[in-house]
Amino acid sequence: MSEAILVMTSLPDAESAGRVARAVLESRLAACVNRLAPCESEYWWQGEIESAREWRLMIKTTQERYAALEAAIRLAHPYEVPEIVAMPLVAGFAPYLAWVAHETRTTTDEGDSA
Repeated sequence: MSEAILVMTSLPDAESAGRVARAVLESRLAACVNRLAPCESEYWWQGEIESAREWRLMIKTTQERYAALEAAIRLAHPYEVPEIVAMPLVAGFAPYLAWVAHETRTTTDEGDSA
């Protein structure tokens, strides 16, 4: 079973957050995406401190699917330099982690040839 990870990204509005969430789910790059309520972000951008209202996505996937997930987020993300960060899940409810692995498997993982 591939190691589960949590990937986070932030988007500028609810619509783009919904589009990214749906895209990564439909392509089986994520087992689950939580869209969190808007938050206020403060950050450096082009030499200035900026602030923006953003919608955070918490994406559950596997290490094996990370590269494809990152590429899909970058393709759909409106920011020039989007936040895309991953953290290992060092522990968790075993049936849930197995579900994450099952829902993000590829057809090759199932024994089919793609």
